[in-house]
Amino acid sequence: MLAASPLLCAAPRPARAQVAPGAGRALLGTAVAMDLHSHAGRAIHSRSEPDRPFIPVAAPMREGGMGLAALAIVPDSPATRVVDRYIQPYRTPDPGELWAHGQAAFARLHRLIAQERLEIVTSRAGLARAKRPGAPPAVVVASEGGDFMEGQIDRLDWAFREQRLRHLQLTHYRVNELGDIQTVNPVHNGLTDFGAEVVRACNRLGIVVDLAHATLPMVRRAAEISGKPIVLSHTALSSQPRPYSRLITAEHARVVARTGGVVGIWPLVGSDPTPRRYAESMARMVDAIGIDHVGIGSDMRGLLGRGAFENYDATPDLAQALLETGMDAEGVKKVMGGNCARVLEAVLPT
Repeated sequence: MLAASPLLCAAPRPARAQVAPGAGRALLGTAVAMDLHSHAGRAIHSRSEPDRPFIPVAAPMREGGMGLAALAIVPDSPATRVVDRYIQPYRTPDPGELWAHGQAAFARLHRLIAQERLEIVTSRAGLARAKRPGAPPAVVVASEGGDFMEGQIDRLDWAFREQRLRHLQLTHYRVNELGDIQTVNPVHNGLTDFGAEVVRACNRLGIVVDLAHATLPMVRRAAEISGKPIVLSHTALSSQPRPYSRLITAEHARVVARTGGVVGIWPLVGSDPTPRRYAESMARMVDAIGIDHVGIGSDMRGLLGRGAFENYDATPDLAQALLETGMDAEGVKKVMGGNCARVLEAVLPT
């Protein structure tokens, strides 16, 4: 599932005739790259290794020109495990267990942010500062799953106030109180009523609603309810996704695009991952839903397989590869971060 390669049968795009060496790095001098989904720095809290050391985040971001990343906790991990390179739910968590794990996960994330001296973007004003030339690397606090709430909406308000949460992926690898996931059989027929309440609360507070891992019926209902753009932060395009696959069809992606939202493309591109193959995967999604609705969704440090974007100091290589697909400079700027910034500007509080 996680090692699946998007549209490997598609013909490679011809290289643009002339793209000067270093053009990608030069382009990033006039634009801010942004990642819709990341666990960089070993942000994920592990119960078996709660004090494992962090690894650098800020220095690679500065070196590569990555200005902002949605840095995510994973609140459902006590109830999931890896089996044959698949992440699967395997038990029902105890009452209060995922709430406790979520609190510990947020605490670890904030320790990483403090150690790396990363700026936390919580408002449109903070986003504007993060977009200025020479601004320090910034993050948006995110959660990959609403499992920490355990069905209690007041915990969303707590996360917004106390943890500075501004990006919420509703589901991850277990069917939770908010809705169904792509990788197991559906239970709720899409978004639950509690999930709908959470979508409305996110709109009210100023939290980005992320439908990664959610089934198409869940995405459709969330899109109907949300008054703000939604995102699907990390996936790739397939004409015929296998059952229980995390890949999506063009129809699935267009539901997100019609809200004004963005689909983040992850760097799982097969056994020979390269920036060029990653760029081609991004370009195929652009062809499907338009240049205004595609972005980076690296899932950095969260992948089970080897990806084509393993560290932020490689960001210029991705920009270069996008130019080499034939995408023009303005389009590359949108995909590298402009589209993500537009959604944040529409959703974040003032």
